[in-house]
Amino acid sequence: MAKKESTLGTMILSLLLITAAASAALAGVYKMTEKSIIEVQNQKKQQAIQAVLHDFNGDLQRVGVLLDGDPDSVYVSLAYQQDQCVGAAVETYTKKAFGGSFTLMVGFDANGEITGTEVIKMAETPGLGDKINKEKSDFSKQFVTMNPAEANFDLKVKKDGGTVDAITAATISSRAYCDAVNRAAKAFDAVNPNKQGGDNE
Repeated sequence: MAKKESTLGTMILSLLLITAAASAALAGVYKMTEKSIIEVQNQKKQQAIQAVLHDFNGDLQRVGVLLDGDPDSVYVSLAYQQDQCVGAAVETYTKKAFGGSFTLMVGFDANGEITGTEVIKMAETPGLGDKINKEKSDFSKQFVTMNPAEANFDLKVKKDGGTVDAITAATISSRAYCDAVNRAAKAFDAVNPNKQGGDNE
């Protein structure tokens, strides 16, 4: 019996069927793990809040802030102790990173001084840009006690005329970090009830 020859049409059909099956399988796996992924992300955010607010145990009031010119909101968790706002943890981002974007949590005291920063998500180059993570270098420690409002919300690396020491060979990541921190400070400033005229509603 003669073997049937493959035609272009049958090959295309086979590829389409294989692709459809693979896509369905991936979608199924994602659907099964989606809840777990979200839970892990939320847990990481909660841990970051506790880290930048130094294990704060009062009440948190979450407020979304969309700054002028930004495509996405920044989320400010105002920290209240006995009805007094004592600071905030701000989930901020940048889209200027070498890896495209990253997300940080930045803590502030009531006066707008930075109390700490934590990387939530990033895709910077291993050994270079990933040094924004405090487990990889001391880069992020220099931001503690800085008050971005005093720099007109324009913290910059020294190469650009600012005061921030950039990571060696990772200036883009360092600039992006400053961008994310400035965004966090602006968002907190916009809703800080301790600021004259501040509005958190």
